[in-house]
Amino acid sequence: MSWLWTTEDLIAAISGRSFGALPEGITGISIDSRSIQPGEAFFAIKGDRVDGHDYANIAMANGAAFIVISEARLPAMGSLTVPKVVVDDVLAALARLGVAARKRTQAKIIAVTGSVGKTTTKEMLRRALTPSGKVHASVASFNNHWGVPLTLARMPEDTDFGVFEIGMNHPEEIRPLVKMVQPHVAIITTIAPAHLGNFNSISEIAAAKAEIFDGVVPGGHAILNHDNDQFEMLEKAAMAAGIEHIHSFGQHAKADVRLAEFNASEENSTLWLTIGGETMEVALGAPGRHIAENALAVLGAVMLVEADLDQAVDALADLQPEKGRGQRHKRAIGNGYFTLIDESYNANPASMRAAIALLATTSPHAGAGGRPGRRVAMLGDMLEMGDYAQRVHANLAGPLLAAGIEHVWLAGPEMAALRDELPESVHVEYHETTEELSEFALNSVAPGDVLMVKSSLGMGFGKIIAGLLDKFPAFSDTGPHTHQGL
Repeated sequence: MSWLWTTEDLIAAISGRSFGALPEGITGISIDSRSIQPGEAFFAIKGDRVDGHDYANIAMANGAAFIVISEARLPAMGSLTVPKVVVDDVLAALARLGVAARKRTQAKIIAVTGSVGKTTTKEMLRRALTPSGKVHASVASFNNHWGVPLTLARMPEDTDFGVFEIGMNHPEEIRPLVKMVQPHVAIITTIAPAHLGNFNSISEIAAAKAEIFDGVVPGGHAILNHDNDQFEMLEKAAMAAGIEHIHSFGQHAKADVRLAEFNASEENSTLWLTIGGETMEVALGAPGRHIAENALAVLGAVMLVEADLDQAVDALADLQPEKGRGQRHKRAIGNGYFTLIDESYNANPASMRAAIALLATTSPHAGAGGRPGRRVAMLGDMLEMGDYAQRVHANLAGPLLAAGIEHVWLAGPEMAALRDELPESVHVEYHETTEELSEFALNSVAPGDVLMVKSSLGMGFGKIIAGLLDKFPAFSDTGPHTHQGL
């Protein structure tokens, strides 16, 4: 049996005490009693909303090898006749295990942060590095105070490349996490007005992102977006942190990995870049200039960790957008179909603009009776904007008009500012709640339409996506369908 951790090593790493007959080792680590797999250890973390200790019995019923619980909860859980490891604090113990995982591996480690594009860049790195060795990367967006240590603790000892996403909502969140990760390469995708309600300026956001430099190992590298207004500030911060090797990407003439040309299509794109003195053509299996720009950072990192660049380029041709991050669906309606672009995972002003640009490159097609389809931007509030909220929502009118979007469906109190800013030439549908807009969309989408859905996660626009996918079946280009719909 190949263990992720022997029980002896795990207990030593987390400074735990054992109770009961523990197995020789574990195959994985989980903090979710619902998805735990047989043979995994269950860490009963106390979160903001739920306490894992309350679900320990479910974890054991689902096959947990043993449970890791806190000393304070032991008296109440002593009657549970299951193997236990007791620690002072479960989340702190998970962090200690993550640190031990980092110490035992010889993997090349890459850390990614930025206001936009962290998860997509992480997934591109996973795909690009896989031909060169065993890759371990964050699941979904596990980028916070529990997601990063969990990802570290799950890293097998024989990993060749580790890829970690690190996020933040406030200052001093990235620094402790990156000191655990200790990357060889740190990437900042871009700086944009995200979480503005928690900061006084873009410069403060840049300073918080620059905390990632504090964990880079001696002799390590930083990769920065040369096209971003905060580039010089970040470059100085990297130098102040002692990083000797600072690289840049973008369209800027001085970028080390430079975008020479970009050709967009509806479902993929092609870019030409200069890297290491050579020009390369790169086909991406996903559309969007913002994705192409982050691909530059990805390929720069591939070079720096000495992975195979040509194989990385080939791997990116099969890139597919993630759920909530540009994933596309063709759904049957009437005697045709509509296209749904799912950008529902999250939103800030920069990612909104990128999604609107993506919609602009997608052409509607003829609907019933030859009626032309519509490009529809279906937008919800961008949260955590603080005093800037009204301004940043109203400012989306410019990108929408420039992209030629004539149909805008909105929900949320902050989107009222955009409603009021758009001219009469734009067909605006506004509702206060996500539920009301969802009902409208289900009854108003038509054959030929392209519908792009985007909002902050807290607005629940994922329910709109789920509703549309549930009501309208997948459309097949290869044959007829029986769905009658609208």
